[in-house]
Amino acid sequence: MDLFAYVGDRIRELRTNFGGPPGISQEKLAAEIGVTANTVSRWETATYHPSLEDLDKIARFFGVSILDFFPKSEHPKHAGINALLRAAEQLPASDIDELRRYAEFRRARHIVGAKRPRPGRKRSTSDEQA
Repeated sequence: MDLFAYVGDRIRELRTNFGGPPGISQEKLAAEIGVTANTVSRWETATYHPSLEDLDKIARFFGVSILDFFPKSEHPKHAGINALLRAAEQLPASDIDELRRYAEFRRARHIVGAKRPRPGRKRSTSDEQA
């Protein structure tokens, strides 16, 4: 899916679900953010491309992050992190803090583990022998 089509779908989804079905009209959204209803319609169909300033106004109106207008990265490296974040969304703050501390512990353990000297006698280099 094209990025602007995704953005348009997201705007439509937020608008039609705002306050419960049937949501708000394109006219009402347009009046709230200072554009014409025709502009909102064209954003939703990806005929026009909203600027970051427009997306910021829309995000503030709906009370969402501007990042909600962009597809989530499903890069294999990030897929696990995204799954973890989705699973943690409904947890209490104390559990989130515990998860954060555990992740920091694991990261530190990995960093220290990579720098840990190998067991056994230290090998001498040619500089030490000279």
